[in-house]
Amino acid sequence: MPATPGVRALRAATTVGEDTTEEITARVHELLGEVLQRNDLQVHDVISIIFTTTADVTSMFPATAARSCGFGAVPLLCASEIPVPGATPRCIRALLHVTTTAEPEDLRHVYLHGAQGLNDDLPC
Repeated sequence: MPATPGVRALRAATTVGEDTTEEITARVHELLGEVLQRNDLQVHDVISIIFTTTADVTSMFPATAARSCGFGAVPLLCASEIPVPGATPRCIRALLHVTTTAEPEDLRHVYLHGAQGLNDDLPC
């Protein structure tokens, strides 16, 4: 009997070396592509995405970058991270709500570049 699809949440994060529209766009495209690939998902499986950025990422909204790589029909929201001292700089985080048949323990969260050490407790 096939598994019943359910709503799951996936965490993802990356960093940019420079706060430019080109780098933000490239890193958001890379991040979302990795989330889809590692979890055997398609864009139509994504219900919504919440992006957050640290205060040093201001050149563009990550949602704008996501729209440019096929997420135009997905509800997207951007917000600011809490400015905690010592936090990873130039960081873009994403919380994706998806429809999948995967069990929570089978989900693969994605942490790239300078964000690789974040949330080591989650399966990647």
